[in-house]
Amino acid sequence: MQCRKRTQVVLALCLLLVLWQSFQASISGLGHLLFTPSLSAARHPPQPTARCSPSTNTSAWFNAHYNAAVRPLLTGAAHELSLDVVQWWLTLQGPPDSSQLQTIIQELFAVLPALKGSMWDPSQCRRCAVVGNSGRLKGSRHGPRIDAHDWVLRMNRAKTAGFEMDVGTRTTHHFMYPESAMNLWPGVHLVLVPFKPLDLKWVTSAFSTGELSRTYMRVKQFIKADRDKVLILNPAFLKYIHETWLQGHGRYPSTGFTALLFALHACQQVSVFGFGADSKGNWHHYWEENRWSGAFRRTRVHDADVEFSLIQRLAAEGRILFYK
Repeated sequence: MQCRKRTQVVLALCLLLVLWQSFQASISGLGHLLFTPSLSAARHPPQPTARCSPSTNTSAWFNAHYNAAVRPLLTGAAHELSLDVVQWWLTLQGPPDSSQLQTIIQELFAVLPALKGSMWDPSQCRRCAVVGNSGRLKGSRHGPRIDAHDWVLRMNRAKTAGFEMDVGTRTTHHFMYPESAMNLWPGVHLVLVPFKPLDLKWVTSAFSTGELSRTYMRVKQFIKADRDKVLILNPAFLKYIHETWLQGHGRYPSTGFTALLFALHACQQVSVFGFGADSKGNWHHYWEENRWSGAFRRTRVHDADVEFSLIQRLAAEGRILFYK
C-alpha cells in the first residue's frame, strides 16, 4: 500500500515538473514581446520580402546608362578631378573659379578622415531603402518595411518624428548640402552633395572653426554629426548622372535622384519609397500641409518628370523595387 502511494506521489511530482518546465518555456518565448519590444525589434527587424541579390537583367538600355567604373565619393586629398568635370561642376552655382580647388579639398581632408575602401566591398549584401520626401508617403504604413533594410538613405530636411509608421525611424545615410543641412543622430553618415567649391569649404568649417555661416543664404555655422562618418559625393558622379542618366535635362540632378543612383552603385538590392506626386497630383513633402506646394517642379532646376520616368523604367527593368 505504501509502495503504491509512494509511486503515485513520484508520478504527481514528475507531472508537476513537466508542467512547470512547459510554463517556463512559454514565458521565455514571450519574454521579448512582453518586456522588451523595442530592443527585440532593433536586434531582429522584419526583413524585406525580396531576396538580396542583384538583378540578372542585362538590357541594352540599362547597360547604356550604368557605369560601374564611376565611383560616387571623393576618396581623399589626393583625389584628382578631371578638367571636364571641374569645368562642368563650376557652372552649376556661382562664378566659376578653380584656382583654389585642390587646396580646398586638401583642407577638407585635413579636418575629415578619408573614405575607407571597405565601404565598397562587393562581398557584402546590402539591402538599401531610398526614402524620398514625397507627400505620397502619408498614410502608406511603409515604416516597418523601410526600417528592415541594411541601409536607409534620406535627404535634405527629412523628418521622422511624428511620421514613424509611414517613413520609419532608422537613418544610416543622410544626403544634404549646406542650404538643406540639419543635425544628425550619432552613427549616421552625413553625405555631402556639393554643388560648388564653397560647399566643400562649408563642411570643413562646420566641423572646425565655424567661420563660414553664409553661402547664397544663411547656413548652419556648426553641425552636429559624426565627423568620422562624413562622406563627400564626387562631382564626377553628379556629372555622370546629369549627362548619362538625365541626358542633360534640368540644370543638375535632385538630391533624391542622386541618392537613388548612389544606392544603385553601392547596394545589391534597392527599394525606393516616397518619390513622385501624391494621390492628388501634388508635389510636396509629407510633413507639409500646404495644398499648392510644388516648387520642386516649378524652379526647373531639376526635371521632375524625367527623373520620375527613369525611376519607373528602373522598376520595370527589375533594378529597383518601387513602392507607391
